[in-house]
Amino acid sequence: MLQGSQSLSLKEVNRIKANFDQIYTQPDPREYYRVLYGLDYIIPEMSKPVFRKIIAALESIHKRPIRVLDLGCSYGNNAALLQYPIDIDRLAQRYMSLLNSDIPSSELIMLDRSYYRSWPRHEIEFIGCDLSKPAVDYARAVGLIKHGLVGNFEVQTLPGTAEEILRGVDLIISTGSIGYVTERTIGRLLAAIGKPAPWIASFVLRMFPYDRIEESLSAAGLVTEKMQGITFVQRRFQSEMECLQVLDRLEALGIDPEGKESNGLFHAEFFLSRPEEHVAEYPLSDLVSVVQGASRSFGRRFRCNRDGRVSLVR
Repeated sequence: MLQGSQSLSLKEVNRIKANFDQIYTQPDPREYYRVLYGLDYIIPEMSKPVFRKIIAALESIHKRPIRVLDLGCSYGNNAALLQYPIDIDRLAQRYMSLLNSDIPSSELIMLDRSYYRSWPRHEIEFIGCDLSKPAVDYARAVGLIKHGLVGNFEVQTLPGTAEEILRGVDLIISTGSIGYVTERTIGRLLAAIGKPAPWIASFVLRMFPYDRIEESLSAAGLVTEKMQGITFVQRRFQSEMECLQVLDRLEALGIDPEGKESNGLFHAEFFLSRPEEHVAEYPLSDLVSVVQGASRSFGRRFRCNRDGRVSLVR
């Protein structure tokens, strides 16, 4: 067991997790999907219905397409899933089927650009932010994101173009960056975005406390709520060592892993931060609901329309 793990620094906590740095150095996502999808990495798919509800609410508030900053965007997975009617399985199968092909990355980028353009698109302007320049460059080259910010903004200041790029961002999302990213990065991003402050929707592994970020967002005038009683699977553990160390970390934090991490899976919780007036107008319990299984492909089924008529659809 790890001694004194409750007081570990974030850098030390992150060493508990398996290191996948090498998959982010590639010029296209083939290796990314081989490794992470091989570990049943599904958090982008689990987060999709939640993000879509939040995006719909913001579209209703602003009466226009919204601007979204994806914090830890990697190769643009969230942007792909939220703009197009595709799922993580389809994307993974696409890239894994090309693992052993001799298609160069430059050609794959052209193919992917055409691939995404062949789908109907939900109009959202995405900005990507990540440590990996190859991943951000890919996401921008295939059209998943419009702009990209690259750097470790825990220790670096934002580039001079950041205010222009980030002005008017309505929503910040993350599905795995919290823990690597702290209130320091988020504070810099909020300062660049300016007023009005965006909503911030974060899926956070249970091994990473969110309290310091919540405190900093409160100082910025944002109220943070946690979706109670629901967790979201991220992926399975890569090794016995990772499993044991994560369980030890949770024990040190007083978090019961029974039925969750003890079953070999990382679990994340959902936090939403926004201005107080929006909290009252759009209660979290009304804004977001989780329905298991509704997004999978079905055969022909009967559906009741808003006018009360029943139709047979695919």
